Amino acid sequence: MLIGTHVSPAGGPAKAVERGVERGVNAIQIFNQNPRAWKPTVYTDDQVADFRGAMAGSDVDALLIHAVYLLNAGSEDPEIREKTLTSLIASLRAGDALGAVSVVLHPGSALKGEVGPAIERAGAVIKEALAESEHCALHLENTAGAGGTLGRSFEELAALIEAGGAGPRLGTCLDSCHLFASGYDIRTQQGLTGVLDEYDRIVGLDRLGSLHLNDSVNGLGTNRDRHADIGKGEIGEDGCAVFLSEPRFETLPVILETPGPDKKGTPPEEIALSRALRERGLKARR
Repeated sequence: MLIGTHVSPAGGPAKAVERGVERGVNAIQIFNQNPRAWKPTVYTDDQVADFRGAMAGSDVDALLIHAVYLLNAGSEDPEIREKTLTSLIASLRAGDALGAVSVVLHPGSALKGEVGPAIERAGAVIKEALAESEHCALHLENTAGAGGTLGRSFEELAALIEAGGAGPRLGTCLDSCHLFASGYDIRTQQGLTGVLDEYDRIVGLDRLGSLHLNDSVNGLGTNRDRHADIGKGEIGEDGCAVFLSEPRFETLPVILETPGPDKKGTPPEEIALSRALRERGLKARR
């Protein structure tokens, strides 16, 4: 399992690799543009070469790009959908250039509208973005379920994949906090096994491409997306150990998006804790 965290790409993507190395990770996740602005970033040939060189000289083996939170592929507003499409295409093309495992996307929200039509709108954006890029996978992230967010259930993820064309580049990223907040109890081996069996039946394990590991400030089924540091929330150390040691997750990159004790992101100690919890979970399964 490739355990890593979200890091800043300030100064270029090669700097993100350096920040990952400082934290002792095997995977990194970045935003490929300013998360507070619509303007996409296009990396230069030199930046791409520097990034690939930094990766080759490190223990970082996987890159994920997280599309920024401004995007709403399901919006009824044509201008928002067009901006979302432009940004998503740029993210996928950055993934092509950098050799990313995937772009991770929050599919969007129906806001106060109907979910079904919003899923169809999101699917059209997803399909076009994939057609305008070449290789990079797109992983739709499950959501905690607040408001009209799309992807709160496995049924909605399956519908989004179908609306997006169901091609081989289209998959999912499962977030532990979001699963828990949306009502999936993953804190025990039995519970997680049942949840993944349900996912396999509805979506298909072949669509699962990446993971986010976050503890949850709020309880089961609260639909509140608030990340806690590992072992400091309602999922707890034992629940995180179960998640990290799940056999069906073995080959996937897992990215921590925790606030950290100083609210500056995941520190090296939390990466080390995650590896220790994985070992604890593996021993419990033997």
